[in-house]
Amino acid sequence: MQRRRFLSTTLASSIAATLGAPLVSHAQGTLTPIKFTLDFRVTSQTSPFFLAQAKGYYRDEGLDVSIDVGAGSVASITRVASGAYDIGLGDISSLAEFHAQNPDTPVQAIYQYYNRAPFVIIGRKDRGITSDFQSLKGKKVAAAAVESTRRSWPMVARALNTSPELFSWVTTDFSARDNVVVRGDVDAATYFHDSAVSLFARMPPKDLAVLEYNKAGLNLYGNAILAGKLLQDKPDAARAFLRASHRALRETLANPEAAFAAIKAREAILNMDVERERWAITRQYLQTAETAAVGLGGQQPAVLAHQIDEVAAVFNLSRKPAPERVFNPAFLPALADRKGVA
Repeated sequence: MQRRRFLSTTLASSIAATLGAPLVSHAQGTLTPIKFTLDFRVTSQTSPFFLAQAKGYYRDEGLDVSIDVGAGSVASITRVASGAYDIGLGDISSLAEFHAQNPDTPVQAIYQYYNRAPFVIIGRKDRGITSDFQSLKGKKVAAAAVESTRRSWPMVARALNTSPELFSWVTTDFSARDNVVVRGDVDAATYFHDSAVSLFARMPPKDLAVLEYNKAGLNLYGNAILAGKLLQDKPDAARAFLRASHRALRETLANPEAAFAAIKAREAILNMDVERERWAITRQYLQTAETAAVGLGGQQPAVLAHQIDEVAAVFNLSRKPAPERVFNPAFLPALADRKGVA
């Protein structure tokens, strides 16, 4: 623990000295503690948050932010709803479903991190799987019991006018997913596209077919930054968290090396060649044609409304939450600061 703190402090000091940025502006004051849960492990997918921590951007905003690994992009919602965490990174379709079941929940998305959900099914070409979703007919597809890519499949099936039972699911733990594909126990598996680099390291990509939900005629927002009671109890802290995180995201999109150093300081075992490959995929889903218009972190209300309609239809929700209840843009940094990012 002391070594980790030393590495993090050393990295932050080095970056601050290089760039001339203030490391801590609230060092003599009282910092507001914020517990933040990721959706999954520490990887380059979420490296901007560690950059903000390493550079002291959260402290500059008067925050003492702790970052914990997650248990999936669905679990983050219940972590925030329970009050165990102040802020989390979770799937916005699942948040819409959660709102339908818990209409009084204070949990809202306040920054759209993944402008498009990086949901894919990756299959073995030697099992007859191609870039056509119909090639999955009769196949076995591995997925965790509760994960957003699996849960979103019925929406893709609707968009393709095909049966949700096109293939059969094989429930597999996240950690075993690569193994069952490589061994041939299944024909395919669900992934966040950027999480599939672990599979690509074990099987040549030329032997795999990547079926992107994004290319099935269905636009889905992915994981967003969520907050609950914090929005009412400490709204300025929520805004401060977004300002610092957004600042780091902009810098990571421009030059990711400092962010890579930040995650390496947190998790020394990371293979940085793999993380660079992962980030190259991640950024395609964070910064899209839509963000050029609405800015990083923003949404188009009509797109979210259609997504909620799809969620309500495929999960037979008894009520449909209003888009403004699911996503609250009031905490976003100024639009001028969120547009025009190279």
